[in-house]
Amino acid sequence: MPFPQLTVYRHDRRKRALITLAGEIDLTSAPLVRTALAQCLRDGIHTIDIDLTSVTFCDCSGLNVFLYAAQRVTVAGGALRLHHPPPTLDLILDLTGAGFLLLGDEFGPLSPPPRGAPVPTVQTPELTLVGRELLAPEARARWSG
Repeated sequence: MPFPQLTVYRHDRRKRALITLAGEIDLTSAPLVRTALAQCLRDGIHTIDIDLTSVTFCDCSGLNVFLYAAQRVTVAGGALRLHHPPPTLDLILDLTGAGFLLLGDEFGPLSPPPRGAPVPTVQTPELTLVGRELLAPEARARWSG
């Protein structure tokens, strides 16, 4: 089995971590990302910034890892933000409508919600995989109709 083509760097500053990823995030390499993010939480890190500048590809398995980690970090009273996502992830975020959950604020870092604040529940549209393309419900209706 070939090794994943992904490198994970972590830089901590107090209770904040910068995770820099380089390479491809797919079904094979997504567990590396999940492990790195879970370790941040175990280490008491509640604010996580993920720099994707050097990521050349990210599929829905990467998005799944980011959404799961963001949910866990939010419950712990923190925030997880993606910065500079590659075009493939931009497209998936656009199709799913999940961008607002993960993308960094261009005017500066977001502060975590106050302790005890309700955590919003968001449902994203169910996607259908057709060939190599993910289809949102409205596109699926056009495809099957």
